[in-house]
Amino acid sequence: MPNKQASIKHLRQTVKRTKSNNLVKRNIKQLVKTGHQAIIEGSIKDQHQEMAKKLQKAIDKAVKAGIIKKNTGNRKKARFMKSLNKAVVK
Repeated sequence: MPNKQASIKHLRQTVKRTKSNNLVKRNIKQLVKTGHQAIIEGSIKDQHQEMAKKLQKAIDKAVKAGIIKKNTGNRKKARFMKSLNKAVVK
C-alpha cells in the first residue's frame, strides 16, 4: 500500500479506471463472440448490418477514449467484417 496521500489517490483512480476499461473491453469481446456464434448458427444474414454497426461503434469509442490502440481496433473490425462477409456471401 502507498504511504503518501497522492499515491493513495492515484491508486483509487487507477482501480476505478481499470474497472471501467475492463467493462468496455468485455463488451467488445461479447459483441465479437455473439457475432461469431450467430455466424456459426447461420442466423447472421438478417441482422449482420446491425451487429457490424454496434461493434464498430463500440470499438471506435474505445479507441477514442484510449482504452485500446488504434491498430488493435482496426484489426478487430477487419477480422470481424471478413468473417461476416464470408458468412453473408454463402
